[in-house]
Amino acid sequence: MPLFLGVDGGQSSTTALVGDETGRVLGGGRGGPCNHVGAAEGRDKLVGAVRESVGVACAQAELDPRQVEFEAACFGMSGGPADKEAILAEILPARKLIVTHDALIALSGATAGAPGIVTIAGTGSIAFGRNTAGETVRVGGWGYLYGDEGGGFDIVRQAVRAALRYEEGWGPETALHRVLPEATGAPDAEAAMHRLYTAEWPRPRVASLAKLVDAAAEEGDEVAQQILANAAQQLATLAVTVRQRLFRPGEPVVICPIGGVFGSRILMARFRQLVELAEGTRLERRRYGPAAGALLEAYRAAGLHPALSGEMELKT
Repeated sequence: MPLFLGVDGGQSSTTALVGDETGRVLGGGRGGPCNHVGAAEGRDKLVGAVRESVGVACAQAELDPRQVEFEAACFGMSGGPADKEAILAEILPARKLIVTHDALIALSGATAGAPGIVTIAGTGSIAFGRNTAGETVRVGGWGYLYGDEGGGFDIVRQAVRAALRYEEGWGPETALHRVLPEATGAPDAEAAMHRLYTAEWPRPRVASLAKLVDAAAEEGDEVAQQILANAAQQLATLAVTVRQRLFRPGEPVVICPIGGVFGSRILMARFRQLVELAEGTRLERRRYGPAAGALLEAYRAAGLHPALSGEMELKT
């Protein structure tokens, strides 16, 4: 029986799905993070995470992972594929091995393999699309120093700046001047800023404070509302730019928003309004997660396009 493998190699965990040639998911498994190969012990972490997640998926499918050779396997890796492909080729028996970035498998899962666009806004931000000809375009994803506009970290950065401006007397009054110090255990906005520079506040933890900006906006804080409106504008610009580069004017295009930032009602409403100004564009919820997207890409590499069935989302 031909077997196929899809793996989502993320910053917090690694998820694997094993499927047969009909698209039926036979088993799923989860392992540790595997995105920092260049760091100390990074190679061992990658190997361990892949073997753990694939081993659990094979066990659930009643397969011996030591005897399985996959017809095709696709890995979508956070941080990119360049430093991981050679390692994966050594440890994974697969006739066809595809190692790609996480935005591609996010798109494939979101649209169930169909053409379209994903706009991802978590800690950072990126938009990625693929058209009917198989052409792809990525916009954004430059990292927190040079980009990630509209992502959670950027929203909090703008909120801290607004709180500091008010504290120094050259910005409008905002509740952010109160809530951000409270959340960080700091006496004022300046002290909060300095705490956010420390190792105790890595970027994902800083980005988690974006929910406080959303709460302030929901309570009527005009500064917070403007920050979210600007974030929606930036995210919409990423998505629309991908659309313009890949699809004809008026051509039907699905855009799927993914990531915690889109949990904001205010931001999401503005984002929808902006992207749907383009004729033929509609927003849709994602169909599947990125691990299922990786599995679909494995099928695609083998020239198959089955509809997926079975359990595709692992319980945490």
